[in-house]
Amino acid sequence: MNELLILGVILIVVLGFFNRDWIKNRFFPEKHRNYTIDDEFNSNKRDREKEIDHLLSKMGKNGVNDLSAKDRKRLDELSRK
Repeated sequence: MNELLILGVILIVVLGFFNRDWIKNRFFPEKHRNYTIDDEFNSNKRDREKEIDHLLSKMGKNGVNDLSAKDRKRLDELSRK
């Protein structure tokens, strides 16, 4: 019985070793990959623009008074970048 248990553990370790890339990609996928500095810059710029658009649309409905202090501060930070 012990021999089968040891053989099973060794088999699992060997299979895990040879399939480590698949296991890594399956259970720990990369969320975002930037290939160049330009890609990273463009990605960050798109994210900032989306956030600015969201805040401006929120402000456009009822004016500046609709924004909270936190939203105003964030809009100021984003507009400076």
